Amino acid sequence: MSQTIIPRAAVRGTASGVIFMAFFGTLWAGIGIRGLHGWGFLWLLILSLLIGVVLLVGGIVLIMKSKRLSNEMMGEDSHRWKRKNLWFGIIFGLEGVLIATAAVICQSTNHLDLFVPIMALIVGAHFFPLAYLFQVNLYYISGSLLCLLSAITLFTLPVRVTWGNHQIMVWWTSVGFSSALILWGTGVVVWITGHRLLNRAGNSGSKEA
Repeated sequence: MSQTIIPRAAVRGTASGVIFMAFFGTLWAGIGIRGLHGWGFLWLLILSLLIGVVLLVGGIVLIMKSKRLSNEMMGEDSHRWKRKNLWFGIIFGLEGVLIATAAVICQSTNHLDLFVPIMALIVGAHFFPLAYLFQVNLYYISGSLLCLLSAITLFTLPVRVTWGNHQIMVWWTSVGFSSALILWGTGVVVWITGHRLLNRAGNSGSKEA
């Protein structure tokens, strides 16, 4: 296997995945923290930010290390990557539109509690076309877990509970923290995949030398 089989774009694609998982995983953790209404705010916030930053740095390191790889691709490969990036933009944009629509509907019907589980369902569903587009089977698992999490939350858990004088938004807390763990876990696996690509490229380069 030659180094050109693993172009810079392939590694940077995994790096982008890591960065996305770091950012959105941390946002989901923020939703979980908000659902606790102040309980453990500082420590949970620090922990969430720390995990997000570690993953973010991991993605950036992948991008920096990918600079040693060839940026040359055959015409067909270049066209394929451009097409994938186009479809990624379409899928991501559609996800945003659906989330915004869900927010408006939940707000206007006075069912804002439903928004977080529904958002998890939308995010989970968007992983399926991404899995097919980028041929990453892990995304099927991540999407399925998010959709399952949404369904379990909606049909089995109470919306909120009161513990003493403190009220906890169960739907927000359970979906927020669980979604964060799913996305962070996905990010770690994608990060490992990126490093494997770098190692394969390095090994093939050494053999050619």
